[in-house]
Amino acid sequence: MVAIREASRLSGVSIETIRYYEREGIISKAGRTPTGRRVYSDAEISELRFIKRCRDLGFSIQDAIALRNLADAPSDACETVEQLGRKHLSDVRAKLAELGQLEKALAELVANCANGQSDCPMLNALRAR
Repeated sequence: MVAIREASRLSGVSIETIRYYEREGIISKAGRTPTGRRVYSDAEISELRFIKRCRDLGFSIQDAIALRNLADAPSDACETVEQLGRKHLSDVRAKLAELGQLEKALAELVANCANGQSDCPMLNALRAR
């Protein structure tokens, strides 16, 4: 059993995020010492790492919880996990497409600035929209 600071270091999850996860019921409340300090087991640290990995991949908290719950499920959970993964991958690809369009629009606006005009074309374009 380790204190919250060590759980944070071992899991890579900030202390405030660990407290938030507990408050919101994302993870179970930690055990307490007689003096009231939180203590975490290896299993709880593994759970924090799992959720962190999901979040690092961009999964929502709800999806991270669902994946964590499915990790303890029988092997038939693989189909559900695949569906969640495919949906998230589709969302990421859509965001990448949007970012590509954003990059193109910004590059065009910045290129207009390079023309050295006294009246800023980028500000004019932003005002017009």
